[in-house]
Amino acid sequence: MTMILQNADLYLNLKRLRQSSGLSQYELVAQMQLLGSTMSRSTYAKIEQGSRNIKVTDIVALKRIYNVEFSEFFEGIGTC
Repeated sequence: MTMILQNADLYLNLKRLRQSSGLSQYELVAQMQLLGSTMSRSTYAKIEQGSRNIKVTDIVALKRIYNVEFSEFFEGIGTC
């Protein structure tokens, strides 16, 4: 299982994208599950809080749902 470690504020961009799409966490996770994700709403909430990492495959699902480039997830994040 490949995970993206959140050593930066990735979670802020995830929350921004979800809110700008008008989706609740429940609605978003339901769409992700239709694409094959096994994520629960409580897990997604922890990701948006920055207390849990996210799978690469879930980032791919989010890209499809939001119809954005991968760069949107990393906007404003500099190098360490």
